[in-house]
Amino acid sequence: MHERTSLPSWSGLATLDDDAIPLFSSALLIARDEYPGLDHAVYEQLIEAHTRALRPRVDSAAHWPLKMMAINRYLFDEQGYAGNHEAYHDPRNSYLNEVCERRLGIPLSLGLLQMEVARRLGLGLDGVSFPGHFLVRLPVDGGVLVMDPFNRGRPLDVDELRERALAHLDGRDLDDQVLHQILHPASNRAILVRMLRNLYAVYVQRADWDRALRCVDRVLCLLPDDADALRDRGLCYFRLRHLRGARDDLARYLQARPAAGDAERVRELLIVASGERSRLH
Repeated sequence: MHERTSLPSWSGLATLDDDAIPLFSSALLIARDEYPGLDHAVYEQLIEAHTRALRPRVDSAAHWPLKMMAINRYLFDEQGYAGNHEAYHDPRNSYLNEVCERRLGIPLSLGLLQMEVARRLGLGLDGVSFPGHFLVRLPVDGGVLVMDPFNRGRPLDVDELRERALAHLDGRDLDDQVLHQILHPASNRAILVRMLRNLYAVYVQRADWDRALRCVDRVLCLLPDDADALRDRGLCYFRLRHLRGARDDLARYLQARPAAGDAERVRELLIVASGERSRLH
């Protein structure tokens, strides 16, 4: 059964085990921060409509790859969901309501929608926090079928996966064991955190510190002790001149990671924030 009556709460998500987190409704919860009037039932009904339309096709397909092919054909060819190659960094690509309305997204948001539909049809489609672009994977015949939701669900072979991963590994070796680890399924919590961090990066690039702060604060709802998120929230507070918040978060980051590569820079910011307080008083 899927929860169809209300969205989860941020405080409630913090207490759930990773895989107990409802992925689709939690992604809509992220969108509601930007769209307070969002009617989640509209998008729940859309996913249900996709599921109903697909069920006869999926049930009639004999093998799992053929079932997945039917889902991809429906979503990407018939319904027109597509990767937004022209405006990849548009924040609307990460808000699930906009993805459903505009039929445009980035790998993660398209993959999340693909996963939700597939799971409701009985396919164990998982997300993969692959370096660079998010992917999805389906267990088949003792192996896995790995697909690229940004490119209409196109299957990827081992050579292409290796080539894609190497571009993000700074020249490190990539043997079969490492590739297998990279292709491990991502938890629902990890997927939501990646969505929030994508949005955080977009808003930092735009110097939209209020929205960047909101995103990283939500990361900390999901991962309360995450050192990187504490640092990032502290930097947002610093930009917004909320110096007490900046001092608290940056100090906690340094306590957690005193030898981090950016520790010296963070210490300098902490000194500046403390000095600003002295001048204000």
